[in-house]
Amino acid sequence: MTAASKPWNKHRIIGQKRPLKISHIWGIRIRLEIEDNKRDLALFNLALDSKLRGCDLVKLLVSDVMSGGVVMRRALVTQQKTGSPVQFEITEGTRKSVLDWINFKSLNYSSYLFPSAKVPGEHICTRQYNRIFHSWIEKLGLDRTLYSTHTMRRTKAYLIYKKTKNLRVVQLLLGHKKLESTVRYLGIEVDDALDIAESLDI
Repeated sequence: MTAASKPWNKHRIIGQKRPLKISHIWGIRIRLEIEDNKRDLALFNLALDSKLRGCDLVKLLVSDVMSGGVVMRRALVTQQKTGSPVQFEITEGTRKSVLDWINFKSLNYSSYLFPSAKVPGEHICTRQYNRIFHSWIEKLGLDRTLYSTHTMRRTKAYLIYKKTKNLRVVQLLLGHKKLESTVRYLGIEVDDALDIAESLDI
């Protein structure tokens, strides 16, 4: 195996990262609002709503989420990893923070939603998104090793599953082709499966 084909996770301990709790979500939001950090608040809210992988989130264009001067209630993007389209909701609070950010930066429709401050015409990179994400985690005094940017993709999906126990809904929201992928992704325990089974009276 050549150096170029060396697995990225060789010799690393890789585990499923934790989703955020509701208290964590509001803790981060409140801190970003107090700081008047418009970019991070828009990025945080949209990451939660979209459930997109970091590589897709950082590449969003203004036109992906905005039409006719209004941030859309639903958006549709093509996932880089699978090539499949996925639709996501943009909640009222997220729409407001995204619009505030767009107006603050005077972004046009062809602009990246989260432009790079260092490279004109480019978007923030996934490494920068990772640094930004961990700054949010550190604001709460959480153990940064337990969370990653994938936490943002997983959080709302996990909360939806916990509330509804509907795997098919979560599968559609995440854009998974196989239900088995959603089961593994959520890390569903045997107890969860038994709870679902017991709730069905036939």
